Amino acid sequence: MSQRLFIPASALIGASALLFGLVLAEEPVTPDLGATPPSLPETLQPPPGETPRWATVERRNLGGNTTVGGTIVPVEEITFTAQMPGGVELIAGSEGDFFRKGTVLAVLDDAALVAQRQAALAAIANAQAAVRNAEVQYQRERADPTPQQGNMMSQMMPMPFFGDNKGTGVSRSANLHQYGTQIEQAQGALVTAQAQLREVDAKLGDIKSVAPFDGYITHKHVNVGDTVQPGQPLLGFADMQRLQLQADVPTRLSAPLQPGFMTRVKLDDPSQTVVPARVAQVFPMADPTRHTIRVKLDLQEGAPAKAGMYAEVLIPQRESELGAVPVIPVSALIYRGGLPMVYVLDEQDRPRLHLLRLGEQYGDQVSVLTGLQGGERLLIDPPKGH
Repeated sequence: MSQRLFIPASALIGASALLFGLVLAEEPVTPDLGATPPSLPETLQPPPGETPRWATVERRNLGGNTTVGGTIVPVEEITFTAQMPGGVELIAGSEGDFFRKGTVLAVLDDAALVAQRQAALAAIANAQAAVRNAEVQYQRERADPTPQQGNMMSQMMPMPFFGDNKGTGVSRSANLHQYGTQIEQAQGALVTAQAQLREVDAKLGDIKSVAPFDGYITHKHVNVGDTVQPGQPLLGFADMQRLQLQADVPTRLSAPLQPGFMTRVKLDDPSQTVVPARVAQVFPMADPTRHTIRVKLDLQEGAPAKAGMYAEVLIPQRESELGAVPVIPVSALIYRGGLPMVYVLDEQDRPRLHLLRLGEQYGDQVSVLTGLQGGERLLIDPPKGH
């Protein structure tokens, strides 16, 4: 026998009212325009249950060193260029490939030069033949003068007792001078042809770019099959084992930097490595626009540096020259993209990121060259991941 389920009408009415109330609850609520806006991305909220620690930036007269930025460059770096027009037949490798001294790195098409060399050899052979022929004519004239018209008639007539053979001597002298001139002209043509051959041989040597030292290809400007013109770059080549720091130093800071002076260089790596460096070259003239002097410093062998990276040279200065500079705890620093930053409280007591340019580190303190003035409040030990 089947059973039937009966639901009271009051229960249906209550369920409808409950469903209607849920629908009303899903309607959007008008926001309160006077509410505090959410924090901006650069602001930092302290973790729950932790009180952030703050420190005030102080200015101190540290003396010692100031820093100037520069770029790491190879000590030896060259750019091979085309010395003649033609097509590229060989490129030894690509950027980053290592080659020993004497390796052929690039070769241009030599068909035109080979033809010029054959023409120069033919010109030399012709000039040598002309020299030999002129010398033979000259020697023959000296041994057996060429008979002149009118001499036969003069032999049948009596000769005066003075002026004997005067006409014959003048003609012989003229012939000898003519053949001597031909010898000189032929010798001049020979010298010209030999010079052309040396010029062609020199150009044949220039079609090959040979590594002058052990190094790496740094730039590849052309590919096999390209047509180049004289002066067009082919390859960049550099010795990456010997590196220098090249910096443009303000003239007021350059006095201590003399050739042979030992100082230190701070590399732009995660650990801010400091390595010894020796002043190798100081340019004799300052830049009239920027009022700086270019200085090159040799880094110690094996320094963890790469060509093209940023680095800073530490220049010793007296306290009176440096003045007071902002000093902050190292624990306040965070790095984003390799750049040093700190959280500073703004006027509304909200922490915001500030980008810094750092000076020298003294224990757990570091000087600040730009980014802070002194008196700001910094967050110490900012949370990781912010």
